[in-house]
Amino acid sequence: MTKNQAFEILARAGNIHDARVIIENTEKFSRIKIWRMARALRRGVPVAKIIHVKWFYGLKFYTNRHTLDPRPDTETLVAAVIADCGVGARPAVLDLGTGTGCIIAALVKNIHGARGVALDASRAAVRVARRNMRDLKLNDSVRVIHGNFNNPHAVRDVFDIIVSNPPYIAIGDARVNIGATYDPRRALYAQNNGLAAYESIAKNARAWLRSGGKIYVEIGDGMMGDVRDIFDRAGWKFGRAERDLGGIIRVLVFEK
Repeated sequence: MTKNQAFEILARAGNIHDARVIIENTEKFSRIKIWRMARALRRGVPVAKIIHVKWFYGLKFYTNRHTLDPRPDTETLVAAVIADCGVGARPAVLDLGTGTGCIIAALVKNIHGARGVALDASRAAVRVARRNMRDLKLNDSVRVIHGNFNNPHAVRDVFDIIVSNPPYIAIGDARVNIGATYDPRRALYAQNNGLAAYESIAKNARAWLRSGGKIYVEIGDGMMGDVRDIFDRAGWKFGRAERDLGGIIRVLVFEK
């Protein structure tokens, strides 16, 4: 099968943009392979899940069914951290629920001297994150470990910065697009109306952060009040909120 033939099949199954992305990231155009990709497009499978590639903050990440695909909204969190790190900061960073490792990788790549630990409760996600650290040549700067931030003993070190894009969709919320149904549920949904992960982080992360350190958490649309209350009750000081490109408050910053 030629590249043009493959493109036409994929474009009919999805759209021209998706077909172009798949073609650009595919080396061999066997008929069986292209028809499988076309069938996946018709089912609504995200392109990233088909080609196992997603770009985030200018970096290329491997992704699969065990990890949440990196999303542009999360770049707001990365940009907020970078903006706060002056020259010579060399921060130690902890990433809670790392998934593909996209957040901590983007930070370490863009903040001179930064290093860190990436934590995830999914062993499959840990394997993906380790693969990405290896591919990005960050093995010496980022250590990926298996653990759950619900456990106060999951992390032994202390850090200057903690970041997290935790699961924050309420169980039963039907407003999730079809593409998200191909992401792991544990990376999307949380108990207590989507707030359970924030409760665990607010409770446990104080022991993992140095005095004067900051924690940056991504939130869903309209969650600012509830998440602020959780961190306020746990003794955190509110720093600021950051809006994404759509104008939605996407990131909250707290100080110890």
